[in-house]
Amino acid sequence: MRLDVAIARRIDAAQRPFALDVAFASDARRIVLFGPSGAGKSLTLRAIAGLLQPDRGHVRVDGRVLYDAARRIDLPARERRVGYVFQDYALFPHLTLAQNVAFGLARGLRNPSRRSIAQAARHWMEVFGIDALAARYPNQVSGGEQQRTALARALAPEPPLLLLDEPFAALDAPLRERLRESLLALQGQRPDLQMLVITHDPVDVAALGEHVLHIRDGRIVAASDT
Repeated sequence: MRLDVAIARRIDAAQRPFALDVAFASDARRIVLFGPSGAGKSLTLRAIAGLLQPDRGHVRVDGRVLYDAARRIDLPARERRVGYVFQDYALFPHLTLAQNVAFGLARGLRNPSRRSIAQAARHWMEVFGIDALAARYPNQVSGGEQQRTALARALAPEPPLLLLDEPFAALDAPLRERLRESLLALQGQRPDLQMLVITHDPVDVAALGEHVLHIRDGRIVAASDT
């Protein structure tokens, strides 16, 4: 699968204006966008996911056009079939873990039922070992369990592309290592799944990077294959 991104967006913040101008294309199964805080990593992910509209450019996933300014194509986030794991996980505090995972499968704004959870949600909870916690709420489980819930929610709709925003930043070193191993094992089960991980941690790059993009000040400054 090929991820083809060429986007530009000007952010006119009062204290720090910022210009994002990122272009890359990759067939790698695991792409790592590596750079310091404030380099434009999260902005890039948000634009790919449909949470930020670029000023110009395009986003294509396996030939499918998600955004093209010249052709006036801008698919809503829900129609892009892109999984997104936020840095803070963004779980709904009033929903159980099972409901959170099933939320990605639901249409409209209705909360999933507590009594009847879709099989796809159950499957991914089992994959990440959180099925025994199905009835608990996010504030009743650990950070690692919240992170696995966020991963299960992102994967339940079977997206071809998974975006991960600093997925290990809030976790201790042993748990980071275990979850990196979980992501590698996941691609063994889903060989068609492409991942784009953003990080400022060189250990993530060494563990996960097949195609590494170095970003500084809103631009790709180097690329390498591992």
